[in-house]
Amino acid sequence: MTATREQQLVRAFAVLADTMVDDYDVVDLLQTLVDTCNELLGTTASGVLLADDNDELDVIASTSEASRLVEVMQLSASAGPCIESFQTGRVVSVPDIIRAPDEWSKFRAKALDLGFNAVDAVPMRLRDHTIGTLNLLRAETGDLPEDDLIAARAFADVATIGILHERTLAESSRVRQQLQTALDSRVLIEQAKGVVAYTRRISVEEAFTVIREYARSHQARLSVVAQAIIERTLEL
Repeated sequence: MTATREQQLVRAFAVLADTMVDDYDVVDLLQTLVDTCNELLGTTASGVLLADDNDELDVIASTSEASRLVEVMQLSASAGPCIESFQTGRVVSVPDIIRAPDEWSKFRAKALDLGFNAVDAVPMRLRDHTIGTLNLLRAETGDLPEDDLIAARAFADVATIGILHERTLAESSRVRQQLQTALDSRVLIEQAKGVVAYTRRISVEEAFTVIREYARSHQARLSVVAQAIIERTLEL
């Protein structure tokens, strides 16, 4: 039995959700996203651009080399619907590319040359945070049906949440690692203070001053100096 469009959309969301497991591959998620858009939204080609830490966009996934060429041209020209969508956080639709603004002339020429006549750029956005754009290119002119645009925005939202969640986990992992490193270092320093206090017959506070001054004068990390003291490779 042929699945209805609603069933196909539900399955598509399920597939996207299934890619967001532990240690999932962001590129695989985004490739699934653009492939799904092509299959269900009637686009000729689709692509995703993500921003790096400097807000520079780059192509991460696309359904064809043609869409990649268009997006690369937008990036090199710093002008086009994808760039505007990213900067404004709004959907930018161009139902007839031949009528695109003059400032998008390089994009317009390349898109038409590759057989694309309409485009919709959907921001990948969560609240005020835009991380990239989902770009839907079509050979036929005209507006993308409203239901398709709603689905595209929902697909983009799912991917955005997944990516931001992954970044949050990665950041949390770094914080936990830094905290654990700090805790481990403190244990080493406490042990080293005890060693220096015993060998020099001074107070623990004085021992810490000796260790810190040595570390500073030798431009060494306290934990490294402490480790050397504990291992008896350094005597203070």
